[in-house]
Amino acid sequence: MIAALAAFGAALILILARIPIALGLGIVGFIGLYAELGWRPARTVAGLAIEGSTMAYSLSVLPLFVLMGSLVAGAGISGKLFTTAQAFLGHRKGGLANATIVACGGFGAICGSSVATAATMSRIAIPSMRKYGYRDSLTAGTLAAGGTLGILIPPSVVMIVYAVATQSHIGKLFAAGVIPGVIGVLGYMAAIRWSVWRDPEAHADTPRVSWGERMRALKSVWQVVLLFGLVMGGIYSGFFTATEAAGIGAFGALLLAIFSKGLGWRGIWQIVVDSALVSTSMFFILFGASIFVEFINLTGIHTYLNDLVTNSGMAPITIIFVMVGIYILLGCFLESISMILITIPVFFPIVTALGFDPIWFGLIVVVACEIGLITPPIGINLFVIQTMQPDIRIQTVFRGVVPFIIADIIRVSLLILAPALVLWLPNLLF
Repeated sequence: MIAALAAFGAALILILARIPIALGLGIVGFIGLYAELGWRPARTVAGLAIEGSTMAYSLSVLPLFVLMGSLVAGAGISGKLFTTAQAFLGHRKGGLANATIVACGGFGAICGSSVATAATMSRIAIPSMRKYGYRDSLTAGTLAAGGTLGILIPPSVVMIVYAVATQSHIGKLFAAGVIPGVIGVLGYMAAIRWSVWRDPEAHADTPRVSWGERMRALKSVWQVVLLFGLVMGGIYSGFFTATEAAGIGAFGALLLAIFSKGLGWRGIWQIVVDSALVSTSMFFILFGASIFVEFINLTGIHTYLNDLVTNSGMAPITIIFVMVGIYILLGCFLESISMILITIPVFFPIVTALGFDPIWFGLIVVVACEIGLITPPIGINLFVIQTMQPDIRIQTVFRGVVPFIIADIIRVSLLILAPALVLWLPNLLF
């Protein structure tokens, strides 16, 4: 027990000290194995852990979905999504903010990354929202919260990491994210409506556009809608596996990039290289985490905590709320993949012992990670927005994101108390 707690503390200290996550987890895990087993057994266990991570067939979807998202972003689809959402929603109260949320949801459905969604949409939405007199607090809060949809609406990189770590069904996880994703979009739009009701000067009306212009805007995004429908529809219908869907999606995104204006072969090559670097960094994080997990399992902390929870007299649902609170707290300091890889070895055995569905818990974890990404003082999306627009003070970003955090807390509570919102679609499709 003490050894496991010391390992968690050491890993957090190294990560907060800006040591690469993969290196921090791997060092702590290997030192723990060495202390418990000795040099040669520790070497063998660490090598087998890395080999096991490498041989996970489901892991092959990760670089393919990363490449798909990068190619779609490079093809300029994000701007078209924002223009289309603006054409339909811009004239309403807080319309540009609502359009930003919808565009973030659409882009996140292809991109799968929260940070990439927040950064990409910031370049497009901030100039437009400032042009129409939106307060910086509402602008920044909208973009920080909208970016989190990238890790919930499938395909999601974080869901893939959770699936690999727990050996869960990727297709079921993707299906489980659809309804919570829609609830998230509606909740954020409600937060915007409350913000502009509370402070009418926080936004300005934009002109209504004709239905002809709306249809032209809609036609500009038909390719990405078709690509998303092909990838996710193929998975949900059982026509092909998640890995095959990722390959088809990457190839379709490559075609979009080839035929897009302004993105030559040099640009495509750079996108491929950047995607390879991102995927490699994720693989190394998984390798380091696999060594860390071997040591945590060796300490038997999950057995100890399982017995502790069983004998505590706490209601199982209360334990889930406590776990969500821990994720929100960790989100103030860590990014989502680190949170999952550090906590899942401890939390997952407890959750399964209590009889909860792993797919449902995976969605709860993803939503809790979303909240952490926008929770001050170190929610990563908050600093992404501030980095993209340095003249917006970080305190302004903190103030603007509060209504969205409240909306997220309501959403995660609803998903915990009504599991059918998560499980209905996976059970229907699979």
